[in-house]
Amino acid sequence: MVRDFCSRVTASISPITALTTTKRRSLQRNRVLTEGSRHLVPPRILPGQGLHPRTPVDPHHLRLTPDMENDLIRKELEVVLNELGAPAGAITLERPRDPSHGDLSTNVALTLAKRLARSPREIAEEIANKMDLAAAQVESVEVAGPGFLNFRLASSSVALVIDEILKDDESWGRSDVGKGQAVMVEFVSANPTGPLHVGHGRQAALGDAISCLLEWTGWVVHREYYYNDAGRQIDQLMGSVRARYRQLLGEREPLPDDGYQGEYVKDVASVLLGDVGDRYLKDDSREANDEIRAFAVKMLRDEQDRDLSDFGVHFDQYFLESSLYAEGLVDAAIQALTETGLVFEHEGATWLKTSHFGDQKDRVMVRGNGQPTYFLPDVAYHATKWERGFERVVNVQGADHHGTVDRVRAGLQALGLPEGYPEYVLHQMVRVMQDGQEVKFSKRAGSGMTLRELYERVGVDVARYFFQMRKSEAHLLFDLDVALDHSDKNPVFKVQYAHARMCSIFRKAGIDHKSVRSGAANLGLLEHDLELDLVKRLAEFTDVVKRAARDLSPHILCDYLEQAAGAANSWYHAGNPSRNPKLTVLIDDDGLRDARLALARSVQIVLHNGLTLLGINAPEKMIRADEEES
Repeated sequence: MVRDFCSRVTASISPITALTTTKRRSLQRNRVLTEGSRHLVPPRILPGQGLHPRTPVDPHHLRLTPDMENDLIRKELEVVLNELGAPAGAITLERPRDPSHGDLSTNVALTLAKRLARSPREIAEEIANKMDLAAAQVESVEVAGPGFLNFRLASSSVALVIDEILKDDESWGRSDVGKGQAVMVEFVSANPTGPLHVGHGRQAALGDAISCLLEWTGWVVHREYYYNDAGRQIDQLMGSVRARYRQLLGEREPLPDDGYQGEYVKDVASVLLGDVGDRYLKDDSREANDEIRAFAVKMLRDEQDRDLSDFGVHFDQYFLESSLYAEGLVDAAIQALTETGLVFEHEGATWLKTSHFGDQKDRVMVRGNGQPTYFLPDVAYHATKWERGFERVVNVQGADHHGTVDRVRAGLQALGLPEGYPEYVLHQMVRVMQDGQEVKFSKRAGSGMTLRELYERVGVDVARYFFQMRKSEAHLLFDLDVALDHSDKNPVFKVQYAHARMCSIFRKAGIDHKSVRSGAANLGLLEHDLELDLVKRLAEFTDVVKRAARDLSPHILCDYLEQAAGAANSWYHAGNPSRNPKLTVLIDDDGLRDARLALARSVQIVLHNGLTLLGINAPEKMIRADEEES
């Protein structure tokens, strides 16, 4: 039953993918080995196991508490707790949400209240009085609320993170949360029926950033694009191209009522005419229509690929919907689902009891005319993902797919796949605004602004950042007035200028920034509040990357980069010799100069790594009309 369907998937896995791979990748632990277009499928599920090899994937279960530990504080707490006769197990140290509460906080006193039969605040006060702050590298400890202990780190301890940043360099921010497990991220997956629009652009930027965040946190990421090259929309495209083609030959053939209106259809028809002449002028045969359809799909696919490549987005695999039909996998899915006993006939259609798995209602699998609904090939496609070894899959899709989530998951559960598979990131629509008015029409697309039109106007870096800087579930107002502003009012330029300003410090000093090494400077000399606040902000980077990856939310990283850039810009401008020569980086005091150069280099590393994660350039030199070179 289910295993027969999976065997069919396995037998067909190589031809159905119709893919182009750009990498040779070995996926660990029963994953897919990709070499060229050949796929070696992982070990089969044993008989009797069904498709329940592990706990269902749930994004909430993957959330890990950021590692905010400080060994010196923990060690000193352990000493005090032993004196109190109440040794604690693991002592949790976390960074407070409110910086006014200190640098690190623990609730250990609250966890000991019952054992010691004392109020947690009393315990906290005794711990605070007994701690050796110097040994813990702590400037102060405060008791807050019912018994929290809030620590402010000594400046010498705070600055030590700079050495870690300098040592890790381009690896700063990476972690091993994923432990080399495979994850597929499917995104864009647009119908090849026209140019990509700005909504596709948001999805491309989000999917690519999510992929990078997962890679930086230890996952082996596989980027996949699903081409919807079958069905009614493709037939509409064929009819539209055929009509325009014949019009070019002098025929008065009207566009289909539901045809595509954009100028790009004329472009496709013109190229077709140049290739085949009048071959299809009077030929309405199935073979002729198939050839026109294939020509149009290929030409528009090629255009979409170019648009995405120029946008900095690339894929490991392309999967064709048509291959699911060609290889019989849709029929195999129907058979496997029928054998579950959850399929029934009603009013001439074939239904699946998806409500059995939490869907709002049962769904039609096959219409009365014998044609499968969109839901069925989606189930068959996702079954191939599991069979190819991807036990974790993230689908980045538009919010208009919200209604398909439960039914696809229900269909997969019926086949024995775990609950919550796959994960979804659904994004809302994009509205492009200028001068307070929405920019709607593109003559070439015959609808909204195309992705290429947008990024050729504002630049790829700006477009990518704007698409990523808001929560995916929030509607995005893409303000062209802000996007075209080359000042700090534009958030991506704010971050890029901060990076360029750090680079300018080294040019003015006449030294190579890569010559700044870990352990070479006395970082304890960094004592000014602006310096210490900046260092604390840099120290958060790894945890921010973990959180953004955990939540599949690139906007978290955007928020952080803007805050870090703001802190860096404040420090940079405060050190202007005309304002406060004592805070300038290139000060006469060699020791302090070296420490500040180490800080500048650390800022440079963090901003560079953050922008790289978002697929955005980190320029070393930028010039604005209202200030000197940065």
